[in-house]
Amino acid sequence: MSVFVKHKKNIIFILIIFFLTACQIQEQTNNHGIMFLENRSKKLYVNKTNSNDVLKIMGSPQITSITDKKTWFYVERTLSKGKLHRLGKNVLKKNNVLVLEFNKFGILENKVFLNKEDRKKLAFSKDITTNEISQKSFIAKFLSSIREKMYSNR
Repeated sequence: MSVFVKHKKNIIFILIIFFLTACQIQEQTNNHGIMFLENRSKKLYVNKTNSNDVLKIMGSPQITSITDKKTWFYVERTLSKGKLHRLGKNVLKKNNVLVLEFNKFGILENKVFLNKEDRKKLAFSKDITTNEISQKSFIAKFLSSIREKMYSNR
């Protein structure tokens, strides 16, 4: 019994360290967009839900289509700090997108939910578009080259 009394502080210290290392501190996350997008999207039914119901459940759309105002986009993105092997860099945990298309009466016509793995499978065009509006005229190119030559001699 005297051994226990002598080492009572050491045993309590070891037990406290054991319990503290077993506890998990909540992971720090950085959220953008609508939280729990997948759960909310399950409440939306094609050909039953109208745009007012969507506004009550999801809120106003984050993005609407440029060409068609009847297509709404909702985004959820969650970043967290990486572990030791990532050296504390941000790690993408969730990257979900919900695309909702409505008909002319405001009834939900199509619903597409894309998660991080689905978005990796999307193919993007490698074509490059040129912008003739931002192209400089001959005079602008000539004057800019003279300005470069003039300032390079300083």
